[in-house]
Amino acid sequence: MSDTPLRHRPVPELLAALLGDDAARCLAHLPLTELFGLSAPTHVVHEPHASPLCLARLDIAKELMCRALSEAMRQSDVFDTPDRIRDLLRLRYAGLPHEVFTVLLLNAQHHLIEVDELFRGTLTQTSVYPREIVKLALLRNAAAVVLAHNHPSGSGEPSRADEYLTRTLKDALALVDIKVLDHFIVGGTTRPTSMAERGLI
Repeated sequence: MSDTPLRHRPVPELLAALLGDDAARCLAHLPLTELFGLSAPTHVVHEPHASPLCLARLDIAKELMCRALSEAMRQSDVFDTPDRIRDLLRLRYAGLPHEVFTVLLLNAQHHLIEVDELFRGTLTQTSVYPREIVKLALLRNAAAVVLAHNHPSGSGEPSRADEYLTRTLKDALALVDIKVLDHFIVGGTTRPTSMAERGLI
C-alpha cells in the first residue's frame, strides 16, 4: 500500500488490504453500509468472491470499529459526541433479523461503563424484564442508562409499545435513583431515532 493517509485512500485499495485483491475487485462496488452490516447484506453473500473468510474479516473490521467507539465513550461524556452512540448502535444492530434490547450503562459523568445486550427476541418482538435491568444497573453501579433496541422491519419509528416500555423502565429505575437518558430505535440504514429528541422521555 502507498504512504497516503488511510482516509485519502480509495475504497478498493483499503478492501484489498483487508480482504485480498480478488474479493476487493468483487465487493468494491457495494455500498459501505451494506458491507459493514448497516443494511441487510443481501448482495454480499451472493458475490462469487464473498467467501466465509471474506465475510468473517468484514465482521472483524466491524467489531474493531465498535470497540473503538466504545472505548472513546468510556473516556468522555457520551453526549459530548452523541453521534458515537448512533454509530455504535447502527454497526451492532442495523440489519439484524431479530430484535435485540441493549442497555448502555453510564457512570455519574456519563462515561460508558459497558454495553450489555440483555434480551434477544424474534422478528417482531422482545420480552423485556424491568427487574433484570434494575438489577444489572445496580450491580454495575450505574448512575444512568441509555436504552436501545432494533426493529428488524427497518423502521426507526417508536411504537406505542416502545413508549410504554420506556415509561415503565424510567419509573422502575427512578426508584433506585438511576436516570434513563434516552432510548434509541435502530431501523435500517437511517439514523437511529432518539426518543429523547422526540420528547418521548
